[in-house]
Amino acid sequence: MDQRLPVQGAQGDLLKLVATGDAESRADLARLSGLAASSVSLRVEELIEAGLLAEEGSGASRGGRRPRRLRLSPTAGVLAVADLGAHHARLALLDLSGEPLVVQERPCDIAKGPQVTLDWLMTAFDDLLAERVPPGVPLRGLGTGIPGPVDPATSKVVTPSRMPGWNDFPVADHLATRYDLPILVENDANLMAVGEARAWPGSANLMVLKAGTGIGCGVIVGGRLHRGRGAAGDISHVRVRSDAAVVCACGHTDCLEVHASGAALAGALAQAGIDVARTADIVTLVSDAVPEATSQVRAAGRRIGEVLTALVNFFNPDVVAIGGSLSAAEPLITSIRATVYERCLPLATRDLEIAPARAGRDAALLGAGALLLDAALAP
Repeated sequence: MDQRLPVQGAQGDLLKLVATGDAESRADLARLSGLAASSVSLRVEELIEAGLLAEEGSGASRGGRRPRRLRLSPTAGVLAVADLGAHHARLALLDLSGEPLVVQERPCDIAKGPQVTLDWLMTAFDDLLAERVPPGVPLRGLGTGIPGPVDPATSKVVTPSRMPGWNDFPVADHLATRYDLPILVENDANLMAVGEARAWPGSANLMVLKAGTGIGCGVIVGGRLHRGRGAAGDISHVRVRSDAAVVCACGHTDCLEVHASGAALAGALAQAGIDVARTADIVTLVSDAVPEATSQVRAAGRRIGEVLTALVNFFNPDVVAIGGSLSAAEPLITSIRATVYERCLPLATRDLEIAPARAGRDAALLGAGALLLDAALAP
């Protein structure tokens, strides 16, 4: 069933201002949108009649009669979003303001291929909706992060690492076989960057590094996600200096990912006789001061820092935020920070902040909600 938001362009803009918390009254909407008060009132009445907005109580007075407060209607709808990882998925239902209603983490193996994984994902969403959403509250959109490059024009995954069978698979088309809704398919690091940007008010230019089983990076320029043609921010295949000449899944040697990712570190530790089941176990070993793990993580931080040095000089971001499961290993961030500050131009690092990500484990889910709301409100 088609549950697309019944809004036109101006209505969508007004609804988004309320959903994001920027406006809470008709006067706020008129001031922020530039529309005449009469036009705002007409569109607000239409949104209330459509069950998308509610008007209640009284807001703060700015001199004169206290305005009625606008908010999203409890029946306005929900968004279903997911962040797929190599061995797990985080699932969430969000209201239209992007506030999580429920978040769950479930085991998931993307190596089983796209059809099995996406069919599992749709069933998981259906179960969550049946369990947590009251009857009559519609699903308004669906979004998922993918741990590999995504072509924004086709929503297809393009030559991903560690994802057998996913290359050129039409993810959005497959999801559309069950849902006649706006569907978002995006690289997971890009979603994380959008979610993380909300946690850095006043910073318009960010690089958000995801250091987990793989390595990714999302780029925010002027407050907006920069996709390029789909590969913007993909630092995992930048070549780094090495004496080993390790071949990457992409066919080239000495890519950053084969030396500094969680998967690479787990492999190196296995050769030293230390078995690691998950990337998070590497962090535990570092916390327990296991020398081999600490040494490997520091070396990974230096290599990541070397790649970021050129990018920081080129882009001059306000913030480099480091997230993903490996970011909990303090020596990783310390090594990245030391390398970048040592090798970058002083002007590039004078006001630069290199720090752990602030938005937490749900950054990609929050980013998916923000982008999906834009898609759902598109005229």
